[in-house]
Amino acid sequence: MTRVLKALTLTALLALPVSALAQTDTTSTTTTTTTNNGFDWGWLGLAGLIGLAGLAGGSRRYVDTAPGRR
Repeated sequence: MTRVLKALTLTALLALPVSALAQTDTTSTTTTTTTNNGFDWGWLGLAGLIGLAGLAGGSRRYVDTAPGRR
């Protein structure tokens, strides 16, 4: 249950909108156009992080099966 709570907390923190402040150069007239065909790549990254969250704490499931190590 705590792993699920940790994953949900991480997801909620990553989903918060954050404003970015940057220096603006008003003398530049170059424009850059990018096409992403309507796909938001941020959601794919977020889904990957959620998938990796299940791997946290994997050392607790380790079982030493080598004979004579006691």
